[in-house]
Amino acid sequence: MDDFLIKFFPNVHERKMHVSENNYCKYDDQMLQLFTSSLYIAALIASFFASRACTLLGRRPTILMASTFFIGGACLCGAAEAKWMLIVGRILFGIGVGFGNEAVPLFLTEIAPVQHRGAVNILFQLFVTIGIFIANLINYATSMIHPNGWRISLGLAAVPGCVLLVGSLIITETPSSLIERGKEDEGKKALKKIRGVDEVDAEFRQIVAACEQGRQVKKPFKKLFKRSGIPALFVANIIQVFQQLTGINAIMFYAPVLFQTLGFKSDASLLSSVITGLVNVGATFVSIYLVDKVGRRKLLLQASVQMFISQVAIGAILLTHLSATGTLHKGLAALVVILVCTFVMSFAWSWGPMGWLIPSEIFPIETRTAGFAFAVSTNMIFTFIIAQAFLSMMCHMRAYIFFFFSAWILVMGLFVVFLLPETKGIPIELIEERVWKQHPVWKKFYDDDEGKRDDMA
Repeated sequence: MDDFLIKFFPNVHERKMHVSENNYCKYDDQMLQLFTSSLYIAALIASFFASRACTLLGRRPTILMASTFFIGGACLCGAAEAKWMLIVGRILFGIGVGFGNEAVPLFLTEIAPVQHRGAVNILFQLFVTIGIFIANLINYATSMIHPNGWRISLGLAAVPGCVLLVGSLIITETPSSLIERGKEDEGKKALKKIRGVDEVDAEFRQIVAACEQGRQVKKPFKKLFKRSGIPALFVANIIQVFQQLTGINAIMFYAPVLFQTLGFKSDASLLSSVITGLVNVGATFVSIYLVDKVGRRKLLLQASVQMFISQVAIGAILLTHLSATGTLHKGLAALVVILVCTFVMSFAWSWGPMGWLIPSEIFPIETRTAGFAFAVSTNMIFTFIIAQAFLSMMCHMRAYIFFFFSAWILVMGLFVVFLLPETKGIPIELIEERVWKQHPVWKKFYDDDEGKRDDMA
């Protein structure tokens, strides 16, 4: 929004207003990028504190803390009069994101019945995409309110924080968390409530056995780096790296920038990002429907092909038809929008939700919160890198940036083929036995002697 740029980033606004300014460089400003990416550094650090909170206090109180940080960040950003207020508010947002991203996927995975675990966990990603879509609508509407439309936009971020706060007061703590903390009676009661039946003895015994094994591990972070902890730790973290290297954040976070570069007017660029947001939401429903039917691997592989084609095509069009100071022909610009939508669509039913689902279900209970904290922090590190570097990369690499991301998508497809096991339909308490110890590559990291040593860690 121009009013926001004028108040806090006047140099960026000045460059933007120069028609002859290089299409790829007019938003290249380190302070603007720092404002965007400061959230992810805060979330990175907060995720480790959130891991301890999840273990010691439970998933429910951690979600409650996430909501309070988010509300605080929204209030401060909405009332900002100086850059430091924006940065501090953004950091509070980041802490909320760190706590929320740690606790919510674990909560969903642990309460879900095994046959629907994928679909239930993807509800997290679904509401993220709905949030993005609503945010785009709000930005489009408030861009017409001068000069304080941006305050409304940032301040309204408190609304989902309030919804999360109310929800955290209503939900039931997960049976795994209660039993892990020695509250077996409460855990069994919670399991009956969640399942809606009284006969839960088999599942209850399974959770108790896993928790008893978990209690023998006194230093979960240390156990993660034992030989038998490497497969889950590597897969959980590399998925987060790959999720960012698809280029999705480059497209979604800077969609208005991208569409303005393509020659759309300011309002039209926001409207175009609303279109991609709607595609994002719709495609996530596809993932919810298919993930427990066809499995995680098939969705990831199909999407890798579709994303690769979309990125290469976008790069080729921009390379051959968009000059540094010109605009695209309307027909080609519309084609780029369609290609962006096909890219967002394939991401939304694959690497988007799987990036949170798979890491939340592949760790044994003794290292689950610690391992997932590493996954969240890795996601934040690479989101920070992309958010901080994308505008500068676009300035220097121009259309070649899309070939950069497409090369990584090719690597991701190979990773799925050779190194990613299928977890569909397997109870999370039995993942180690039925997944890791059966995989042709990862089973080499397990042997009886090593397992005994690790259990004593």
